[in-house]
Amino acid sequence: MSVETIIENSCATIGEGPHWDEGTQCLLYVDINDGHVHRWNSQTGVDEVHTFDGTVSFVVPCRKGGCMIGLAQSVAHYDWDTKKVTVLHTVDQDKKTRFNDGKCDPSGRLWCGTMGLETSPAVVEPGQGSLYSLEVDGSIQNHKGDISISNGLAWTEDNKTMYYIDSIPRKVFGYDFDIATGKISNERVVVDYGSKENLMEMGFPDGMAIDTEGKLWVACYIAGKVIRFDPETGKEITHVKLPARRTTSCCFGGKNYDELFVTCGRHGMTEEEKAGYPLAGSVFRVTGLGVRGKPAPMYEG
Repeated sequence: MSVETIIENSCATIGEGPHWDEGTQCLLYVDINDGHVHRWNSQTGVDEVHTFDGTVSFVVPCRKGGCMIGLAQSVAHYDWDTKKVTVLHTVDQDKKTRFNDGKCDPSGRLWCGTMGLETSPAVVEPGQGSLYSLEVDGSIQNHKGDISISNGLAWTEDNKTMYYIDSIPRKVFGYDFDIATGKISNERVVVDYGSKENLMEMGFPDGMAIDTEGKLWVACYIAGKVIRFDPETGKEITHVKLPARRTTSCCFGGKNYDELFVTCGRHGMTEEEKAGYPLAGSVFRVTGLGVRGKPAPMYEG
């Protein structure tokens, strides 16, 4: 197993939302509080930056071109060429929230959730967020409320189970999933991080990926690692240590989907932490894991 820094110190606040775009062989990711969407070309090494007015929490390509982004409390379409931003829906208008993580399920509907605004890293007013889906017909559905920090999403190969993270209870949830209707049911806990006594060791579960063996890779915020879990047992299988504590998310990519890309942040770091972790805010690539992921779905609307 090898960890390398591929984009050094590219995020000044919260690097998040990595998405490998198979068609362009580019890694898309965001720097949330600076409102930046990055597009790193794996062939040229160029890291292109697009800047928006407000927080940007996810970026997912669209089959018809451009990409979907989480822009503050709105889901918007962004055209790479014209730079045009089209807001499709704005949510939670009676609350102080913003969108956080977002991914498409295998049918191409976009799932994205909100969270309360942070007073400091991982400190929010609880229960302000909701989990939404943007359907392929352009309508938006609210599936679940009372969420504190909406985070990682993943689906099993048979499309019968959806995994989802709310970071504050420090749990990964599983749901029965109907891919035709987008309905989720039968909530249960598949990974429980346990008591706060292990907070520095385990951190908060953040972004998540799934490999072709159905195992979950969960970025552990403030613990500086990504853990591979078996969702059937809830047990850790292995983990990868990163040279940054505030690990936020991960995705599989590369030509064979055997590379794990990991984002992290700098927001809230003390001077001591900055000195100890000079690569914070970088993007890392992990190779030699012995497992693979699969292409991430696009938005089909």
